[in-house]
Amino acid sequence: MNDAEPLLQLRHIGKNFGPVQALTDINFDIPAGQVTALVGDNGAGKSTLIKTIAGIFQPNGGQIIWQGKQVHFHTPRDATDAGIATVYQDLALCDNLDIVQNMMLGHEVLKTGLLDEIDMERSARKTLADLRVTTVRNIRQPVGSLSGGQRQSVAVAKAVMLDAKLVIMDEPTAALGVKQTALILELIERLAGRGIAVLVISHNLTDVFQVADRIAVLFLGRLVTQGPKSDFTTDSAVHWITTGAGPASPSGSAPEAAGPQTTEA
Repeated sequence: MNDAEPLLQLRHIGKNFGPVQALTDINFDIPAGQVTALVGDNGAGKSTLIKTIAGIFQPNGGQIIWQGKQVHFHTPRDATDAGIATVYQDLALCDNLDIVQNMMLGHEVLKTGLLDEIDMERSARKTLADLRVTTVRNIRQPVGSLSGGQRQSVAVAKAVMLDAKLVIMDEPTAALGVKQTALILELIERLAGRGIAVLVISHNLTDVFQVADRIAVLFLGRLVTQGPKSDFTTDSAVHWITTGAGPASPSGSAPEAAGPQTTEA
């Protein structure tokens, strides 16, 4: 992959469910080592898009180009094996298992046919330390006893242990308090600092403008604009989200759109 080439490129991606066109002609780039925020109103297609990237849905048209090569993810495991990890809002963690067991679930280390608890604990502890997750005191405590922010941290650490090159986070700060939100935003920045691409789906524009390098806006299944954060203000982002078009600047021009802005199915 060329250094200047995006880690993930979506070209003319479409997805329909019967007569319902959920995504139309999506062209979307995600660079390595940057935080890209995907925003849009309810029903804009954000969940459909990330599930298409994650291998849950297969697109009805278009190309997914990963590290410079066209790929076809038929299952979520295909995407995970390629290096794409998705942390959904429900986190998919097992409350009755401890932190180590959750982080290693499905990727347990064996020694002479038995679980190598010492090696797994060492790996889990190192990953949490590397990400500077310091709020977890005992990595053998059940995940069900953790706070929302700690649970998010464990889910992200699990993705890093799987050697993810792209981590997709679906509403990572939803229902978190101010302190826990700050911890998760710091964690997102650390991931990017390690060269990992992060795609954050969020309704919280304050969080978006704090951590994002790039912003992309979905409107009625179309990606209507994308670009560096510096191209946007909170007001212009809200305008794109709610109307699918850019606000006119004092000179009468509007920010460049990403492809057609029409909203017909």
